[in-house]
Order: sequence, then C-alpha cells, then structure tokens
Amino acid sequence: MVAVLDKRLGRFGLALHPDKTRRWPFWRPPQTQQSGRGPATLEFLGFTFYWARSRKGHWWMGCKTRRASLRRAKTSIYDWCRRYRHRSIKEQHAALTRRLRGHFNYFGVSGNYRSMQRLVEATKRAWYKWLCRRSQRTRLNWERCTDMLRWWSLPRPRITVRIWGV
Repeated sequence: MVAVLDKRLGRFGLALHPDKTRRWPFWRPPQTQQSGRGPATLEFLGFTFYWARSRKGHWWMGCKTRRASLRRAKTSIYDWCRRYRHRSIKEQHAALTRRLRGHFNYFGVSGNYRSMQRLVEATKRAWYKWLCRRSQRTRLNWERCTDMLRWWSLPRPRITVRIWGV
C-alpha cells in the first residue's frame, strides 16, 4: 500500500515523509472484548479518533478535538483577552464570538461536543479574569460576571457536520 501511495503522490510532485509516515493497527476491537479500549488512537487534522463503547455495548469510533489543538485555542483566546482587555465589552464580545464560531465551524463534528464546551468554559474564565484586571476600583465578582454573560452571552457549541450518519 505504501509503495502504491508513494507512486500516486509522485505523479503530483508530492512525497511521503519517512519520519512522519507510519502504520499501526486501528481496527474495530472484537465484540467479545468486554473491557478496555481499542488498539490505538489516530490523530489527524486536529482530531483524535478512538474506539469506545456505546451504551448498548457496541464498539463505535469516537472523535474529539486533539489535545494540542484545544490547548492552542485556549491559549490564543486567553492571550487575546489579556491584550485587548481595555476595549469595550461590546467589541470584546463580538471578537470572542467570532473566534468561538470559527472554532465550532471546523471542530463541530458529531461526538466532539464536550471538547467544544470545554473551550467555551475556558473562554468565560479567561474573559472574567482579564475583565477583573481592568480597574483597581470596582472589582467584577463572579455574580456580576454571570449577569453580564446573560446579556452578552457567548455562543453555545453546535454540531455542524454529522460524520457518522443519522
């Protein structure tokens, strides 16, 4: 398979990198396996694919945001909140909403809701932290922040692509 793939990519002027190309088992575990996880995980294009059990006991392939991608998104939002904390709440809300919606448009696949929800919660915490550091006079407590978040609500995670069918 690797020889055929290498030849096909060669037609387009592309080549496989030998250090980055590898094969490992990623097949569905046998139905008789009652506990544990599948044989391996696969990281591809910012996602981690893994085998998990459904509530009925069948094996299904799960998909979530890759840990490094989620960390990078959280760090990016945290840094943005720190740098632009002096702007108005309206401008900050618009920018954070754009960032979250862009993330949801790419990572909004079925099975990834929990990772997207973690990003929203991290965004709320970062926004609260850096709004608290805007002034030395009036402190923003968490109660006032939740009231503010009711008015300036952040978008909820949304599954935009169903990759496993209906």
